[in-house]
Parts: sequence; structure tokens; C-alpha cells
Amino acid sequence: MKHEPFNLRQTKATARSKRVGVALICDVRQGTRPWKKARLDDLSREGFRIAHLPEVRGELPLRVRIPGLHMLSARICWQRGGAVGCEFSEPLHVAVFEHIARAAQEV
Repeated sequence: MKHEPFNLRQTKATARSKRVGVALICDVRQGTRPWKKARLDDLSREGFRIAHLPEVRGELPLRVRIPGLHMLSARICWQRGGAVGCEFSEPLHVAVFEHIARAAQEV
């Protein structure tokens, strides 16, 4: 019997989790570059999309400070026309994600 290797990262990436549209202004930076303001347009427990972040380098981790949360680390998964899709190093806790989603809908 032949088995195909199991790739957990690929399985996680293909399984779409709950996403919410948000308009969160946060601070982002790569390496020792200065912090910049950026707008998160889309958020899930596993990641987020930044509307416009020019001059970002895909091979470097991104640090993000979402208001009310501690600094988080993420890796850049894709870049299209200035927009950037990122995956958190560690998924957001369910309660944290739901709190942000509720707050975004109240605005």
C-alpha cells in the first residue's frame, strides 16, 4: 500500500477559516525599519491582509501591533499590487479574534 506524505502546512493553508472585514489601523515593521501605520482590511485567527504596504520584503518576518494586543509576528504569504497577505506565527486565541471581530462590527 502506498501513502502520500501528509503536509500539515498545506492542509492548514487550504482550509479557509472564518474571516472578518475590518478597518484596523495598526503599526507594522520589518527588521530594524521604522514602524509604519497600516490598515488591516481582513482578519482571521490565522492571518490578515494589509491594504497597502509598499517596499515590503517577502523573506523577512513582519511585526504587527494591533491596538489592545501585544506585538505579534507574521510571515508574508503573498503580495499583489501593494496589498500583502500574512500568516500569524501563532494563531490568535478564539476569544481575542471574536473580540476584534465584534469591535469591528460595532464601528
